Amino acid sequence: MRFLTLILVVLIALLQYPLWVGKGSWLSVWKNDSELTRQKVANQQLQARNSALEAEVKDLKQGYDAIEERARNELGMIRQDEVFFQVIEVPAASPAVPPAKTPAR
Repeated sequence: MRFLTLILVVLIALLQYPLWVGKGSWLSVWKNDSELTRQKVANQQLQARNSALEAEVKDLKQGYDAIEERARNELGMIRQDEVFFQVIEVPAASPAVPPAKTPAR
């Protein structure tokens, strides 16, 4: 009877082996599922980037406003008879430190 039980346990273990370790195992299915999820996220990010680039190309082809904006921002261009003012913000000052005194000679 023990021999028959041992044979049945070994037979069940052999039948379970492909389910857990083989080519179509749970481990490979889980790995493929996580890879698929990661790829979907990457595809969504790329789709959003492509949509933004497509809208920018369409805007550049159809109007001069986008071209003028790029010329102003990226190239620093201004129109003729236009005055350019640049405002430079001073960073927040740290507590005032008095200037160091030099020794008298």
